Amino acid sequence: MSRSYISTPFAPAAIGAYSQAVRAGQTVYLSGQIGLDPQTQAMADGIDAQIEQVFQNLAAVAKAVGGSLDDVVKLNVYLVDLAHFNKVNEAMSRHFQTPYPARAAVGVKELPRGALFEADAVLWLA
Repeated sequence: MSRSYISTPFAPAAIGAYSQAVRAGQTVYLSGQIGLDPQTQAMADGIDAQIEQVFQNLAAVAKAVGGSLDDVVKLNVYLVDLAHFNKVNEAMSRHFQTPYPARAAVGVKELPRGALFEADAVLWLA
């Protein structure tokens, strides 16, 4: 099975010892994205803007490997405040089509760079 590492300037550069994504055969593992603007590395302001930026960042990495959010089979979301869970559902209904991917939602104490929301995904490219 071949393995390749994905990087795109259209998503924030990795801020640690990891790749934006790794493709292993037909499966692509997207690293967690927070609400950083890929051009300025500035955090989006507020939960709504961060959620939107996270999904844009994930879409950019998926596109770099020849896929899209339609190829997501598993999504993990992390929220500092689970009271924003409905906002994530609303955003998912804009960025994903039915049938929706499998998902886990986890409440966390904090996220890198003071982010309020993070998400990672697994894609299947047939």
